[in-house]
Amino acid sequence: MTDTRPKSADHDAQLEQLDTVHTNLEKPSGHDDMPIVDEHFQAVSRRVVRKLDMTLMPIIWLLYLFNYLDRTAIAQSKLNSIVEDLSLTGTQFSTAVSILNAGYMLMQIPSNMILTRVRPSLYLPVWACIWSVVSASTSAVHNFGQLIAVRCLLGIAEAPFFPGVFFLLSCWYTKAELGLRMAILYSGLVIATAFSGLIAAGVFAELDGAHGLAGWKWLYIIVGSVNMGLALLAFFLLPDFPESNTGSQKWLLTEEERRVANQRISMDRIVQESNRSVWWGFRRAVTDYRTWTFIFMLICNHAAYGFNYFYPSIVKGFGFGSRTITLLCTAPPFLIGALASLFVSWSSDRRNERSLHIAIPMGLSIVGFIISVSTLNGPARYVASFLYVTGCFAANGLVYSWAASVLNQTPEKKAVATSMINVLAQLGNIMSPYFFRDQDEPRYMMAMILLIVFAALSGGTCLFLKWDLTRANKKMAEEASIYGTEARLFTS
Repeated sequence: MTDTRPKSADHDAQLEQLDTVHTNLEKPSGHDDMPIVDEHFQAVSRRVVRKLDMTLMPIIWLLYLFNYLDRTAIAQSKLNSIVEDLSLTGTQFSTAVSILNAGYMLMQIPSNMILTRVRPSLYLPVWACIWSVVSASTSAVHNFGQLIAVRCLLGIAEAPFFPGVFFLLSCWYTKAELGLRMAILYSGLVIATAFSGLIAAGVFAELDGAHGLAGWKWLYIIVGSVNMGLALLAFFLLPDFPESNTGSQKWLLTEEERRVANQRISMDRIVQESNRSVWWGFRRAVTDYRTWTFIFMLICNHAAYGFNYFYPSIVKGFGFGSRTITLLCTAPPFLIGALASLFVSWSSDRRNERSLHIAIPMGLSIVGFIISVSTLNGPARYVASFLYVTGCFAANGLVYSWAASVLNQTPEKKAVATSMINVLAQLGNIMSPYFFRDQDEPRYMMAMILLIVFAALSGGTCLFLKWDLTRANKKMAEEASIYGTEARLFTS
């Protein structure tokens, strides 16, 4: 039966995209001729990737690890004396956890709109220096109001880093390479969560009360100081955009390698308009319904791993023993989660598939939440935590790389869309701390039921998007055959 419905805006956008692709296939942006993709080109490309993997990836991984240690230190501090020292009552601790994400939301979209117009090799390290100072200053707070102010400022200072690094990686790595690198970056978050308990156990055991400072104050001072050293190193190791001759590529890459780095990303993009304003990119991002689909998916993901800031308290409820034993027991699930995240992302890149690699781990997390809410047996709930920690963290990192590959029609649109996704997803982080009420310990039944709901919504959204992108790919393939061009399809 012939489809007589009016052409949708999405259909028109696909035709516009196809016209641009046809033009770019004839003459890529910034080059007079299409590069010859021969063995030499591929060898140079591999050399570029290897150099980036040895410089860019390690420094952003370490910065992201300490970025997250700054945020989650409050979870370990609850097992020390922060609640008593600051006289926190009622939901004040949950508010202190949530307020960081409010500051995070305020800064992210403006930051990424600026990022396409500045040098990342300067912009990102400057913000890393700022959040190092703010984080260390947490040790000087004396009451709830001061804690709220510092946590909000910390969120503002940390906001530019992840979306900025995410955008920078997508400018240097192709879609086929990006998933694994995002998983490696995201493993910094998981490992930070794992080692935060180990670090806190050591600090609390050795420094609690030293020079009149509580252990949680020393924790913030140590983490902030190390982060400052890494931020200073980042000025030397971070590159700028591939088409520029500043940043680390000035000393890291040869002229030929810089040219190939730019060409291979140009060939990987769907469309190569790069002379539009950031406001044009903003309009394109907010009018694409897929942007909002990714936002909803990530809100659900973030809400589903709302256990993160309360995991030390959850483990305390298992009754395994002292504070030190409790903190040590928080590490293994997140280490397993880091390994699972790398494997899932490797498999996703190899199969060029995203949706099922997100939905299946979220299903695993649902099983863990169900077991946790069904029993009071400590060992059984600890085993269940391996399932939901692994499932949530294995799935979450892929959402960013999937969004970048689907919403990459222009650099401006991608920068705004990916920051929108990351910033609005913080709504999940803002609401989830309030799931965990003191009166619900140790079972946290209400929280676990809500986590099940959000994990199920996330998995369902993945399956919807798979259906939607598969349908769009079929249309683009048919239209490409009419134009005689090669369709560059969405990853589903």
